[in-house]
Amino acid sequence: MDRMIYLAMTGAKQTEYAQAINGNNLANASTTGFRADLHAFSAEPVAGSGLASRVNAVVRPYATSFAQGPVVNTGRDLDVAIQGEGFIAVQGADGREGYTRAGDLRIGAGGILTTGAGHPVMGEGGPVAIPPSSSILVGADGTISVQPLGQGPETLAVIDRIRLVNPDTARLAKGADGLLYLPGGETAAPSADVRLTAGALEHSNVNVAETLVTMIELARRYEMQINVIGTAKEDADAAAELMRIA
Repeated sequence: MDRMIYLAMTGAKQTEYAQAINGNNLANASTTGFRADLHAFSAEPVAGSGLASRVNAVVRPYATSFAQGPVVNTGRDLDVAIQGEGFIAVQGADGREGYTRAGDLRIGAGGILTTGAGHPVMGEGGPVAIPPSSSILVGADGTISVQPLGQGPETLAVIDRIRLVNPDTARLAKGADGLLYLPGGETAAPSADVRLTAGALEHSNVNVAETLVTMIELARRYEMQINVIGTAKEDADAAAELMRIA
């Protein structure tokens, strides 16, 4: 009886965790450049003295999906989408260099170029700073050109280049801020092979239909485990009643 309750309880708890991961994916189905988190259940014996009679059903967020998301044309000068593999280097809140596929660029305070989430975009010597200008162009190689205020198109000048990288995705881990990081504070080397498409954005790679099906499956699994706990209580009550009769 005790084993029955224990297995159902741990299963229900871990199913809630899996539902949280799945729900976060669904909540970010329309987030630019978002990469879905993957999870899986695994059996993990409980360590300790005595018989090996308890096994946890553990959910592990074991990976991030790096599948390409749909790319849509926006026509906006500061919207960029990465062609194929690669990432845009940005600065996280803690100062570390992180990586993202979100190309919804903005000009923030002090002319600093940021993503829509507010992360400064890294250039060749630090965060990219945009001077006052009447137009901004982003080249396929990340080169940023501006037309100074009050001057003609013949004065177009290159001011910086977005740091584009292509690290081994197997070494990347997603942080709480949604950015991807290399271990130990490492930084990836710039890659000339990464190319951008201006006037376009890559959407989230979350498969909404699949995520909804998983949500229903997890809800049914949770309900089953709660029912098992209820059945264990009923069995315990019946056994106690029999003991009183005896």
